[in-house]
Amino acid sequence: MIKELDLIVLTHDIEENSLKSGDVGTVVHTYEDKKGFEVEFVTAEGKTIAVLTLTTKDIRPFDDAEILHVRDTESMIA
Repeated sequence: MIKELDLIVLTHDIEENSLKSGDVGTVVHTYEDKKGFEVEFVTAEGKTIAVLTLTTKDIRPFDDAEILHVRDTESMIA
């Protein structure tokens, strides 16, 4: 079950926000139905890229055995 402050993984690209499948975000709010979530995506220095309302179809739990990947976001926040 996904809850507030959990790390999640985006399951598909969201082009309008320049987010890619596999990007990691943090759940900042869980709706009562447990099917909707406010998720924040930030850079390594803490700049917010996007805060989006997403569903269980858009995200999955982060697995502790997974490895993080880095990509440049300079063009996203310029």
